Amino acid sequence: MTTPGQTVGPFFHYALPYEGGGDLVPPGRAGAIRLHGHVYDGAGDPVPDALLELWQADPGGQVPQVGGSLRRDGWTFTGFGRAETDAAGHYSFTTLMPGGTSPFFAVTVFARGLTHRLFTRIYPPSARSEADPFLAGLEPERRDTLVATPDEHGLVFDVHLQGDNETVFLTFPGHR
Repeated sequence: MTTPGQTVGPFFHYALPYEGGGDLVPPGRAGAIRLHGHVYDGAGDPVPDALLELWQADPGGQVPQVGGSLRRDGWTFTGFGRAETDAAGHYSFTTLMPGGTSPFFAVTVFARGLTHRLFTRIYPPSARSEADPFLAGLEPERRDTLVATPDEHGLVFDVHLQGDNETVFLTFPGHR
């Protein structure tokens, strides 16, 4: 029997966040960058209780396959992080720039009002090439919703859940 779905939030704030979740590497580590931005709803208002998960390759383009994402040792790069938004809808990760031929950050967004999590990607400005088949398959104006902009500490990327600047979201087989 099929049952109705529930929204994914704001209940996750009681169990999913953990201390240091947004620090894939310690701040100040060689090569560390800050990846940060805001989550906005369809009206352009900040979402103060969203949660973002980040997966990524290391600077050499390898996907880490090590344990320890929830209890980091300060040395091992696991390629996974989890950060919640603050009252202004701002999130922040301390991480490394992903490497490889098609570098990107894979992101999952949880927020109140969503019946399912959302999947997207964040590409560094240098990845605007046609080398990435996913980016190349998007209309140029939609492609821009996946490309971060540089700032003095790293990269800025805002997630727009709906509206004129809606971020491109992905679906996967078996995901609604």
